[in-house]
Amino acid sequence: MFPDIVQILIRRHTTVERPVLHLFSGPYVSLGARRIDVPEGSKRLLVFVALRRGPVERRYAAGALWPVGDDTRAAGNLRSALWRLGKAGVNLLAVDQHSLMLHPDVLVDLDLVTSWAGRVVSGLAQPEDLSTPLRDVSDLDLLPGWYDDWALMERERIRQRLLHALEAQCRALTAAGRYGDAVDVAMVAVLADPLRESAQRVLMEAHLSEGNWNEARRSFERYARTLNRELGVRPSSELTALLRRPQPVRGLGDGRAVPAAG
Repeated sequence: MFPDIVQILIRRHTTVERPVLHLFSGPYVSLGARRIDVPEGSKRLLVFVALRRGPVERRYAAGALWPVGDDTRAAGNLRSALWRLGKAGVNLLAVDQHSLMLHPDVLVDLDLVTSWAGRVVSGLAQPEDLSTPLRDVSDLDLLPGWYDDWALMERERIRQRLLHALEAQCRALTAAGRYGDAVDVAMVAVLADPLRESAQRVLMEAHLSEGNWNEARRSFERYARTLNRELGVRPSSELTALLRRPQPVRGLGDGRAVPAAG
Protein backbone atom coordinates (compact mmCIF):
# COMPACT_ATOMS: atom_id res chain seq x y z
CA MET A 1 0.00 0.00 0.00
CA PHE A 2 1.21 3.50 -0.76
CA PRO A 3 2.29 5.98 1.98
CA ASP A 4 -0.25 7.76 4.20
CA ILE A 5 0.54 11.17 2.74
CA VAL A 6 -0.28 9.94 -0.77
CA GLN A 7 -3.56 8.36 0.36
CA ILE A 8 -4.59 11.57 2.13
CA LEU A 9 -3.71 13.81 -0.82
CA ILE A 10 -5.58 11.55 -3.25
CA ARG A 11 -8.73 11.65 -1.10
CA ARG A 12 -8.40 15.40 -0.69
CA HIS A 13 -7.93 15.99 -4.40
CA THR A 14 -10.89 14.04 -5.74
CA THR A 15 -14.12 12.42 -4.57
CA VAL A 16 -14.43 10.16 -7.61
CA GLU A 17 -12.41 7.09 -8.49
CA ARG A 18 -9.57 8.09 -10.80
CA PRO A 19 -6.46 6.22 -11.89
CA VAL A 20 -3.33 7.21 -9.99
CA LEU A 21 0.13 6.78 -11.44
CA HIS A 22 2.51 5.97 -8.60
CA LEU A 23 6.14 6.93 -9.17
CA PHE A 24 7.03 6.47 -5.51
CA SER A 25 7.94 2.77 -5.12
CA GLY A 26 6.71 2.47 -8.72
CA PRO A 27 5.84 2.85 -11.44
CA TYR A 28 2.46 1.22 -11.07
CA VAL A 29 -1.16 2.33 -11.26
CA SER A 30 -3.96 2.15 -8.70
CA LEU A 31 -7.67 2.43 -9.36
CA GLY A 32 -9.44 2.59 -6.03
CA ALA A 33 -8.19 -0.40 -4.03
CA ARG A 34 -6.99 -2.22 -7.15
CA ARG A 35 -3.34 -2.22 -8.17
CA ILE A 36 -2.55 -2.41 -11.88
CA ASP A 37 1.00 -3.25 -12.92
CA VAL A 38 2.46 -1.37 -15.84
CA PRO A 39 3.84 -3.66 -18.59
CA GLU A 40 7.63 -3.79 -18.41
CA GLY A 41 8.05 -2.60 -21.98
CA SER A 42 5.90 0.48 -21.35
CA LYS A 43 7.24 1.76 -18.01
CA ARG A 44 9.89 4.08 -19.37
CA LEU A 45 7.48 5.62 -21.88
CA LEU A 46 4.82 6.24 -19.24
CA VAL A 47 7.25 7.80 -16.78
CA PHE A 48 8.92 9.87 -19.52
CA VAL A 49 5.58 11.40 -20.53
CA ALA A 50 4.33 11.85 -16.95
CA LEU A 51 7.43 13.78 -15.84
CA ARG A 52 7.06 16.24 -18.70
CA ARG A 53 3.56 17.21 -17.54
CA GLY A 54 2.31 18.14 -20.99
CA PRO A 55 2.19 17.07 -24.63
CA VAL A 56 5.27 15.26 -25.92
CA GLU A 57 5.94 14.93 -29.64
CA ARG A 58 5.92 11.28 -30.65
CA ARG A 59 9.14 11.52 -32.64
CA TYR A 60 10.95 13.20 -29.73
CA ALA A 61 9.78 10.54 -27.26
CA ALA A 62 10.80 7.72 -29.60
CA GLY A 63 14.25 9.20 -30.19
CA ALA A 64 14.88 9.91 -26.51
CA LEU A 65 13.79 6.48 -25.29
CA TRP A 66 15.25 4.38 -28.13
CA PRO A 67 18.30 6.29 -29.37
CA VAL A 68 20.02 3.24 -30.83
CA GLY A 69 18.95 2.54 -34.42
CA ASP A 70 17.09 4.59 -36.98
CA ASP A 71 13.86 6.60 -36.68
CA THR A 72 11.77 3.79 -38.15
CA ARG A 73 12.88 1.34 -35.50
CA ALA A 74 12.36 3.88 -32.72
CA ALA A 75 8.84 4.62 -34.00
CA GLY A 76 8.10 0.90 -34.03
CA ASN A 77 9.29 0.56 -30.42
CA LEU A 78 7.03 3.43 -29.46
CA ARG A 79 3.99 1.81 -31.10
CA SER A 80 4.79 -1.46 -29.35
CA ALA A 81 5.04 0.26 -25.94
CA LEU A 82 1.74 2.04 -26.53
CA TRP A 83 0.05 -1.23 -27.54
CA ARG A 84 1.27 -2.98 -24.38
CA LEU A 85 0.09 -0.07 -22.25
CA GLY A 86 -3.34 -0.22 -23.84
CA LYS A 87 -3.56 -3.90 -22.93
CA ALA A 88 -3.25 -2.98 -19.24
CA GLY A 89 -6.90 -1.96 -19.33
CA VAL A 90 -6.56 1.62 -18.05
CA ASN A 91 -6.70 4.72 -20.21
CA LEU A 92 -3.45 6.39 -19.16
CA LEU A 93 -2.23 8.28 -22.23
CA ALA A 94 -4.03 10.57 -24.64
CA VAL A 95 -2.49 9.81 -28.03
CA ASP A 96 -2.92 11.37 -31.46
CA GLN A 97 -0.97 11.23 -34.69
CA HIS A 98 1.65 13.72 -33.56
CA SER A 99 1.86 13.74 -29.76
CA LEU A 100 1.07 11.96 -26.54
CA MET A 101 0.38 13.13 -23.02
CA LEU A 102 -0.92 11.84 -19.75
CA HIS A 103 -4.70 11.56 -19.80
CA PRO A 104 -6.28 14.47 -17.85
CA ASP A 105 -8.08 12.05 -15.52
CA VAL A 106 -4.83 10.47 -14.32
CA LEU A 107 -3.38 11.72 -11.03
CA VAL A 108 0.35 11.43 -10.37
CA ASP A 109 1.47 10.89 -6.79
CA LEU A 110 4.66 12.89 -7.37
CA ASP A 111 2.64 15.92 -8.51
CA LEU A 112 0.33 15.71 -5.50
CA VAL A 113 3.23 15.57 -3.05
CA THR A 114 5.27 18.33 -4.71
CA SER A 115 2.20 20.58 -4.83
CA TRP A 116 1.70 20.01 -1.08
CA ALA A 117 5.37 20.74 -0.44
CA GLY A 118 5.18 23.89 -2.56
CA ARG A 119 2.25 25.26 -0.57
CA VAL A 120 4.01 24.61 2.72
CA VAL A 121 7.36 26.08 1.66
CA SER A 122 5.76 29.19 0.14
CA GLY A 123 3.71 29.92 3.27
CA LEU A 124 0.40 29.25 1.49
CA ALA A 125 -0.40 26.07 3.40
CA GLN A 126 -3.97 25.48 4.49
CA PRO A 127 -4.64 24.02 7.97
CA GLU A 128 -5.07 20.57 6.45
CA ASP A 129 -1.66 20.89 4.77
CA LEU A 130 -0.01 21.46 8.14
CA SER A 131 -1.73 18.34 9.48
CA THR A 132 -0.68 16.17 6.53
CA PRO A 133 1.66 13.50 7.90
CA LEU A 134 4.94 12.48 6.33
CA ARG A 135 6.20 9.83 8.73
CA ASP A 136 9.36 8.82 6.89
CA VAL A 137 10.99 10.49 3.90
CA SER A 138 12.24 7.09 2.72
CA ASP A 139 8.59 6.04 2.20
CA LEU A 140 8.64 8.35 -0.82
CA ASP A 141 11.28 6.45 -2.77
CA LEU A 142 11.07 7.76 -6.31
CA LEU A 143 11.49 5.12 -9.04
CA PRO A 144 13.60 2.72 -6.95
CA GLY A 145 16.13 0.80 -8.99
CA TRP A 146 16.25 3.40 -11.78
CA TYR A 147 19.78 4.73 -12.20
CA ASP A 148 19.43 6.98 -15.24
CA ASP A 149 20.98 10.40 -14.62
CA TRP A 150 17.60 12.12 -14.94
CA ALA A 151 16.03 9.71 -12.43
CA LEU A 152 18.84 10.29 -9.91
CA MET A 153 18.50 14.06 -10.29
CA GLU A 154 14.74 13.94 -9.88
CA ARG A 155 15.10 11.70 -6.82
CA GLU A 156 17.47 14.14 -5.15
CA ARG A 157 15.30 17.12 -6.13
CA ILE A 158 12.23 15.66 -4.46
CA ARG A 159 14.22 14.65 -1.36
CA GLN A 160 15.44 18.22 -0.92
CA ARG A 161 11.94 19.56 -1.57
CA LEU A 162 10.48 17.30 1.10
CA LEU A 163 13.11 18.28 3.67
CA HIS A 164 12.45 21.97 3.05
CA ALA A 165 8.71 21.32 3.36
CA LEU A 166 9.16 19.50 6.67
CA GLU A 167 11.21 22.37 8.05
CA ALA A 168 8.61 24.93 6.92
CA GLN A 169 5.83 22.75 8.33
CA CYS A 170 7.65 22.60 11.68
CA ARG A 171 8.02 26.39 11.82
CA ALA A 172 4.36 26.94 10.98
CA LEU A 173 3.25 24.44 13.62
CA THR A 174 5.55 26.07 16.17
CA ALA A 175 4.08 29.50 15.36
CA ALA A 176 0.59 28.03 15.86
CA GLY A 177 1.55 26.71 19.30
CA ARG A 178 1.33 23.07 18.19
CA TYR A 179 4.66 22.19 19.74
CA GLY A 180 4.22 18.43 19.95
CA ASP A 181 3.31 18.21 16.27
CA ALA A 182 6.19 20.54 15.40
CA VAL A 183 8.69 18.32 17.21
CA ASP A 184 7.31 15.22 15.47
CA VAL A 185 7.71 16.83 12.04
CA ALA A 186 11.22 18.08 12.82
CA MET A 187 12.25 14.61 13.95
CA VAL A 188 11.22 13.18 10.58
CA ALA A 189 13.56 15.65 8.87
CA VAL A 190 16.36 14.95 11.35
CA LEU A 191 16.06 11.19 10.89
CA ALA A 192 16.10 11.61 7.11
CA ASP A 193 19.35 13.60 7.25
CA PRO A 194 21.01 13.70 10.70
CA LEU A 195 23.78 16.03 9.44
CA ARG A 196 21.37 18.67 8.11
CA GLU A 197 21.74 21.72 10.35
CA SER A 198 18.54 23.46 9.23
CA ALA A 199 16.53 20.42 10.38
CA GLN A 200 18.31 20.45 13.74
CA ARG A 201 17.60 24.17 14.05
CA VAL A 202 13.82 23.87 13.64
CA LEU A 203 13.79 20.99 16.14
CA MET A 204 15.65 23.10 18.70
CA GLU A 205 13.42 26.11 18.00
CA ALA A 206 10.30 24.00 18.60
CA HIS A 207 11.69 22.80 21.95
CA LEU A 208 12.70 26.32 22.97
CA SER A 209 9.33 27.82 21.98
CA GLU A 210 7.64 25.34 24.27
CA GLY A 211 10.04 26.24 27.08
CA ASN A 212 11.91 22.94 26.98
CA TRP A 213 15.44 24.30 27.09
CA ASN A 214 16.87 21.01 28.33
CA GLU A 215 15.38 19.12 25.35
CA ALA A 216 16.89 21.69 23.00
CA ARG A 217 20.25 21.25 24.72
CA ARG A 218 20.05 17.47 24.36
CA SER A 219 19.23 17.79 20.66
CA PHE A 220 22.19 20.12 20.19
CA GLU A 221 24.63 17.82 22.01
CA ARG A 222 23.44 14.79 20.05
CA TYR A 223 23.94 16.71 16.80
CA ALA A 224 27.39 17.92 17.90
CA ARG A 225 28.48 14.35 18.63
CA THR A 226 27.21 13.16 15.24
CA LEU A 227 28.98 15.98 13.39
CA ASN A 228 32.23 15.33 15.19
CA ARG A 229 32.06 11.57 14.56
CA GLU A 230 31.07 11.80 10.89
CA LEU A 231 32.81 14.97 9.69
CA GLY A 232 35.18 16.07 12.45
CA VAL A 233 33.54 19.53 12.71
CA ARG A 234 31.39 21.42 15.19
CA PRO A 235 27.92 22.99 14.78
CA SER A 236 27.86 26.52 13.40
CA SER A 237 28.12 29.49 15.70
CA GLU A 238 24.56 30.47 14.67
CA LEU A 239 23.16 27.17 15.94
CA THR A 240 25.24 27.34 19.12
CA ALA A 241 23.90 30.85 19.76
CA LEU A 242 20.32 29.53 19.93
CA LEU A 243 21.05 28.14 23.40
CA ARG A 244 22.42 31.47 24.59
CA ARG A 245 19.29 33.49 23.81
CA PRO A 246 17.21 34.65 26.77
CA GLN A 247 14.32 32.25 27.23
CA PRO A 248 10.88 33.31 28.56
CA VAL A 249 10.02 32.06 32.02
CA ARG A 250 6.57 30.52 31.84
CA GLY A 251 4.20 31.41 34.62
CA LEU A 252 5.51 34.93 35.17
CA GLY A 253 2.76 37.34 34.31
CA ASP A 254 5.10 40.22 33.49
CA GLY A 255 6.71 38.34 30.63
CA ARG A 256 10.20 38.53 32.16
CA ALA A 257 12.94 36.39 30.74
CA VAL A 258 16.11 34.88 32.07
CA PRO A 259 19.21 34.06 30.04
CA ALA A 260 19.75 30.43 29.16
CA ALA A 261 22.48 28.72 31.13
CA GLY A 262 25.74 27.59 29.60
